[in-house]
Amino acid sequence: MKTGYIKDYQKDIINEIENKRDVYIDMSHQIHDHPEIGNQEIFSSGLLVDTLEKEGFFVKKALAGHPTSFIARKKSRKGPGTVIGLLAEYDALPNLGHACGHNIIASASTAAAISLSKLIDKIGGEIVVFGTPAEEGGENGSAKASFVKHNLFEGVDACMMIHPSNNNYGTVKSLANDPIQFEFKGKAAHAAACPEKGINALDGVIQLFNGINALRQHVTSDVRIHGIITDGGSAPNIVPDYAKANFFIRASKRSSCNQVTERIKNVARGAALITGAKVNISFFQNKIDNFLVNNTFDKIFEENLNLIGENFIDEIPEGLASTDAGNVSHVVPTIHPHIKIGSSKLAAHTPQFREAAISKQGDEALIIGAKALALTGLTLLTDKGRLNEIKDEFNRQHS
Repeated sequence: MKTGYIKDYQKDIINEIENKRDVYIDMSHQIHDHPEIGNQEIFSSGLLVDTLEKEGFFVKKALAGHPTSFIARKKSRKGPGTVIGLLAEYDALPNLGHACGHNIIASASTAAAISLSKLIDKIGGEIVVFGTPAEEGGENGSAKASFVKHNLFEGVDACMMIHPSNNNYGTVKSLANDPIQFEFKGKAAHAAACPEKGINALDGVIQLFNGINALRQHVTSDVRIHGIITDGGSAPNIVPDYAKANFFIRASKRSSCNQVTERIKNVARGAALITGAKVNISFFQNKIDNFLVNNTFDKIFEENLNLIGENFIDEIPEGLASTDAGNVSHVVPTIHPHIKIGSSKLAAHTPQFREAAISKQGDEALIIGAKALALTGLTLLTDKGRLNEIKDEFNRQHS
């Protein structure tokens, strides 16, 4: 496509987002003011769906076992073409609200999708917004993993999102994560009068923690294991007949995570043998895969970020967290770059980050992120060569 047309389309995108700046900032603030935990985002998903439907998107709701999920599509009248996916997250953290800035993520993806949708009748293609609840986990958490299991990304050429942060930088590697639950079942008895008749389920959980702590010195440095006791009995004078612990087991690759998880399962089985309890092992939410970073795709995003006067910092922080966008990156080329919303000392999942997500800088980051996403989408819709470069890197990662 001629360079002159591309520049005109870039201006159209920037103007479209600028003209609706107040609409998208208000959307972000409304989501922020109505924090909802995973799979309970009724207000937030409803606001996004209503907005997209008014812009001519066809929406399907309640997909893959997640009642607040949706997929919104808008196709070009020119016929088939490149399919661009935008990932929207909108769940809040328990007791902290939007301290991870998902209000910005959802609003930026929506704004980018709408601005691109205004051009597809001229340039062809399709824009798809994936409304994915419960990124922060919880019961039936990590909807992107469910979307992958149900093949809902099939036919999509590339997926994008931005994430608020303390600086502008590209996609970082993230860890695979197994969210695993251990339930120990014993036998109740009076803890003083006849303890010999009881089987202490809590002791099973305690031995599990002890065994895991012994294991820590024999795993690679990328491994992270952290857990809590969610049920440890009801009264000190009753031998606990039931105890439960939840763990996140993380590693840099899915294969490594599988190996560590199996070793910890064996620790749990040993803890059950030691105490005489029985143990039931299950996953309390979807497994998360490590993120496959596509450097070519990230570079295209950075080029478009530069067009609007923004830059990445030189050093990308090490990624030690997990995201279900990692699951998407295994089936579709995906980026997850970061946009600065506050001080370089700002840390996610804190009250300070929550307030930064509706600050003036946070609002501006939303608009910057939306423009960069939309401009990147335009590049892929109009330049098959660049899209093929992204796909070539993706295919090499799977060879």
